[in-house]
Amino acid sequence: MSTDATLLTFRAMGTKVALIGPSDADPDTAHIAVDDARAVFDREEQRFSRFRPDSELSHVNAAAGREVDVSAGFASLLARALEGARRTRGLFDPTVLPALVAAGYDRDFDEVIAGARGALHPPVPCGRWRHVHLRGRRLRMPEGVALDLGGIAKGWTADLAAAAAVRAGLPWTLVNAGGDLRIQGDAPTISVGVEDPGDPTSECTRFQLSSGALATSSIMARSWGEGVHHVIDPRSGTPTDGNVVQATIWARSCAEAEVLAKAAIVGGLTAIGEVPSAVVIRDGTLILRARQIETVAA
Repeated sequence: MSTDATLLTFRAMGTKVALIGPSDADPDTAHIAVDDARAVFDREEQRFSRFRPDSELSHVNAAAGREVDVSAGFASLLARALEGARRTRGLFDPTVLPALVAAGYDRDFDEVIAGARGALHPPVPCGRWRHVHLRGRRLRMPEGVALDLGGIAKGWTADLAAAAAVRAGLPWTLVNAGGDLRIQGDAPTISVGVEDPGDPTSECTRFQLSSGALATSSIMARSWGEGVHHVIDPRSGTPTDGNVVQATIWARSCAEAEVLAKAAIVGGLTAIGEVPSAVVIRDGTLILRARQIETVAA
């Protein structure tokens, strides 16, 4: 008998978000938990959206070339992003925004696929994360550098929302933000399916999880033309054309899993070593590495 129930679904950060918890949760507690979790998404989307001219991220990017003060939350996530860039030797790069815009992802994705983007531009050099200087809450970026924290911000927000729901009184929760999942609290084993990149109506594998997080990066999900998608290879400044088309990574936090999933798409399996993962390569082969969690092929 299932012990979990979907307590709330809503849209945020350009995707569907679901909050899952115990089916027998106290209704008042569940109400507070879902309100707190949704408030986290509202707050962090306002902070990190690159499509809102009044977001903190937009203000920071507009201030390139000057030193600015950022919020504690902004500084915390940016520090994680820069550490992720160091850890992956630049395969994950928070400074790919100019290249992403040049590739055509210059507005909300729903508008991109509707054909409302401008003409494609020549590749834009990336790899400028080394020039982003953060000291406490003081930030300075050179002119021409712009941040895109979309994926890691979504994972970070799933982490925060799950923690908020448990603080509100739920014994456990799972937050699913468009395939980025974070489990918090004393959860039962939950079966989580991974979408087949070649057929969105089916699964390529399932994970049995009771803790931690999953993040999936794919060049198939946000594509608007042949070879044109949202995962930029910082080494070329263009959409990556490597052998990995989808990578699902388990890590202790969703923010960390996001970093590793991007690194796997750009750099291949050698970029992530033996982390627990389900990776699909171009010929459709599924490669499973799951020493720490049980993975069941569909």
